[in-house]
Amino acid sequence: LVEKAQPGSDAQFQFLRAFTSLASTDAQLAIVADLRSGARALSGLDIDTDLGWELLISLAAGNKISRSEIDAYLATDDTATGRQSAAHARAALATPADKQAAWDSVYGSDTEPNTIVEKTALGFQRTTDVSLLEPFIDQYTAALRDVWTSRSYAIAETLIVDFFPGGLAHQRLADSLHSWIKLNTDADAPLVRLVRENLAGIERSLQAQERDREAGRSSDYVEAVRD
Repeated sequence: LVEKAQPGSDAQFQFLRAFTSLASTDAQLAIVADLRSGARALSGLDIDTDLGWELLISLAAGNKISRSEIDAYLATDDTATGRQSAAHARAALATPADKQAAWDSVYGSDTEPNTIVEKTALGFQRTTDVSLLEPFIDQYTAALRDVWTSRSYAIAETLIVDFFPGGLAHQRLADSLHSWIKLNTDADAPLVRLVRENLAGIERSLQAQERDREAGRSSDYVEAVRD
């Protein structure tokens, strides 16, 4: 779609942004890397600084670059928006150590401004391997009350909502929230509401998964009858 779009058009630009946000295979990420390096060019489209960050974040999420490459690009764009994009990219890096570093940078410290926390959350959630979020189930529930009482409401809400490892969407995650609610009956009502809203999203996902399994079983039955 990018290549078929009119050169220099908004459609071309938006298709490219969509592609960079969805790229996950080696072949797709190779295209992203070639666009960033200039080995591949698109007629009518220049890779400016902001688009360069989007390409870099895509490669970070695909585990195709290192932290040093992010730091090097930040050195060419050491602005407020550049620092925000760098936080986004670092948090998107697809290794357990980098995900933990992203988490620690905002849960273990209260010095980052709202914009950096928000961008770090975007990067933390961006991954082609949701198993990277598995270690944060217990860390999340363990941190809830401290975050709620020690941070401003805006920061606390971002940490509780935007860092919730909802991409896992499995029963263990749901069980951990049920357990937290049961054990924290004295917690502030607004905090409990945020946790319940996160839980509701997981329960909807589990219900959808069950419907898919039922549909699959029904399809297998119909095929068996036909045979």
